[in-house]
Amino acid sequence: MSDEVTGWLAQTALPLSCLTAGVSTADLQPLKNVLDGVRIVGLGEATHGTREFFQLKHRLLEFLVTELGFSALAMEASASAGPAVDAYVRQGIGDAAQVLAGLGFWTWRTHEVLAMIEWMRDYNRGRREDQKVRFMGVDPQQCGGSLAVIDSFLRSTAPDRVTGLIRTLRVLATAYPGSQPDPQQRLVHEAEELLEFLRGRGPDAADALRHAQLLVQAADLVTRARQHTDPEQTVYAARDRYMADAVGTILEDPSAKIALWAHNGHITKSRHSGAVPALGQHLHSRYGDAYYALGLLFGSGSFRARRIWPGPWSRPRAGAVVTNRIGPAPAGAVEVQLATANPGNHLVDLRSAADAPTAVQAWLNGRHGIRSFGAMVPRWTYRFNLSPSSLAEEYDGLAYIAVSSGSLPLPVS
Repeated sequence: MSDEVTGWLAQTALPLSCLTAGVSTADLQPLKNVLDGVRIVGLGEATHGTREFFQLKHRLLEFLVTELGFSALAMEASASAGPAVDAYVRQGIGDAAQVLAGLGFWTWRTHEVLAMIEWMRDYNRGRREDQKVRFMGVDPQQCGGSLAVIDSFLRSTAPDRVTGLIRTLRVLATAYPGSQPDPQQRLVHEAEELLEFLRGRGPDAADALRHAQLLVQAADLVTRARQHTDPEQTVYAARDRYMADAVGTILEDPSAKIALWAHNGHITKSRHSGAVPALGQHLHSRYGDAYYALGLLFGSGSFRARRIWPGPWSRPRAGAVVTNRIGPAPAGAVEVQLATANPGNHLVDLRSAADAPTAVQAWLNGRHGIRSFGAMVPRWTYRFNLSPSSLAEEYDGLAYIAVSSGSLPLPVS
């Protein structure tokens, strides 16, 4: 990396005075100009198990809501269970830890995410409904909540149809995307049959109908193949498209402004592994510069993830969630380049590079290694994993966290 690039990164960096919410936002004030005209801020993460990422996203959410008028948090979490979290943050219904566990992902059952949910509840307390920040899950999987709503509706309106309409669909409470590949998609047809039945039940079926639409999407994901000659036909492409559609539903309200919580691989404006259109690519295509993709990166430390055995198995053998330690990235990686320019926690607005020197433009448009870990990592080799990335194509901004530590799990009740 040239001195010119290092100098530009150092000059444009916005140092973060703190990662936790509830403190002065003086260091975040420049973001008001950066995010002028933005309706969706994608808050990414290089791992699903970094405490500091979760803390910073909580802090950014607080800033977006209280100072920029953002009205919703959309999360890479169960759309079926999302209404229970929304009921808690808006009306105080239920228990915070229990509705959080209902989202269906171990990654979010942490003290950091719980603190954010409780902050949303505190913020909403005493406010008018149109002033409250809402919560929405956008991932159409883990549909136990939807099945419960539909089961209750059918038992009260058509008890003789309960077994026939949802018996086979109960697998959607726990089945993972791509776990039951079926070219005939019989499960999808059964979900569509349920949806058609509910369409004829009148206005009282509105809530059940919405949940039935989720079941159709979930069935599609469960029965789609993980691999296909056309990457856009894979389960990964369908999942990101459905999540983008869910975000679009919120934006039908012209006053809505959304903080979107997901992995860097989803919020990117480009494609997964260069092939599958990402959630962020859909949003950028639909909303242009009203979508801002902020990737979160780290220098070294540790993070939580399940470990899998490397090898050519179709179903990875996942172990327990453990703390995975990792040193600095190799020379040339984006994380190293950011740390060289500014070793502390900071933000960089890449949109400001429009008038940057030629060397900076070339660096941003080149391809560099970047770390990316999901809920599972391969044993031993995860430390060496780097994904090629073109920053100019994929992100509007980056947040760099010098040291990552594992998120703090909530006790299993």
